[in-house]
Amino acid sequence: MDSRYLRALVAVADQGGISAAAQALGYAQSSLSAQIKRLEADLGVSVLVRSGTGAVLTEAGARLLPHAREALELEEQMRRAARGDRPRLRIGAQESLAHVWMPDVLAALEYGANGTDSGVDAELTVANRRTLEAAFSAGELDLVFQYDNGIGALGPHTVVGHDRTVLVAAPSHPLARKDVVTPGDMLRYDFLVAERGCTSEMLVDRFGRDLLAGDQLAMIQGSLSALLRLTGHGHGVTLLPELAVTRELQEGELVELRLTERIRPVSIVAQWRPRLGAAERGLHALLDVARRADPLPEATRAAGPAGSPVRASAIRRR
Repeated sequence: MDSRYLRALVAVADQGGISAAAQALGYAQSSLSAQIKRLEADLGVSVLVRSGTGAVLTEAGARLLPHAREALELEEQMRRAARGDRPRLRIGAQESLAHVWMPDVLAALEYGANGTDSGVDAELTVANRRTLEAAFSAGELDLVFQYDNGIGALGPHTVVGHDRTVLVAAPSHPLARKDVVTPGDMLRYDFLVAERGCTSEMLVDRFGRDLLAGDQLAMIQGSLSALLRLTGHGHGVTLLPELAVTRELQEGELVELRLTERIRPVSIVAQWRPRLGAAERGLHALLDVARRADPLPEATRAAGPAGSPVRASAIRRR
């Protein structure tokens, strides 16, 4: 099957219409429409439903789409192999991980931290959890790094590290003057949450559903930097992995609030697609480097009494 037809289908699915897809691919709209019609003729089924507002996939088109993405990625792998290029590894990471940790891990891999050439060209996509999971399911990413938060991964996956979770606020916030913060104290102030299923949900496990309910909950969708700035300006408190706030804590823009009970560390989980071919070697090299860059090694996780701060270890390029 002509890969141009598959690329046309994927473009329409991603862009939401034939006109937008044609523009993205640099084709005339009539040319892209003709490619879709040839694809439908080859398959003997309709793959798109056209309307005045765009185009949507039929059931047959939806079933075909992941296979089309996989075929196009295989074609790209073959082209790279024929040119003698290194295989590509498409990596996704939550913004809180990409804030500090992920760039160091990738740099360490490139500099041979595992003792050998990584053997891959790594491409990093930074997004929120929902976007990453959608891209991974669609076959647009080969490997995803996320905080676990009790959400089980599907397919091959492993824990590569851990991070301490910290409750933070602006130095001027009323809670910053307290030696110990109780659940009742937090209920009096806005609680900022980056997205559903984020690290902040861990407070529910410890202190109850009321903490993240009602007027006190404020959602800051899609931007860690916006969440940090609002917190730094005194608009509320938030619970985040320590990696996400390392710089702000060091610079004094945020302060850590001591809770009556210590919140458990959160795992960093890597999930990848099977059958990555030539990129498999680079994948496992990256996982090895990530494990050795664990921000919170086991000895550190076990140290310190409940309620006392436990500092995450610095990530070193080895």
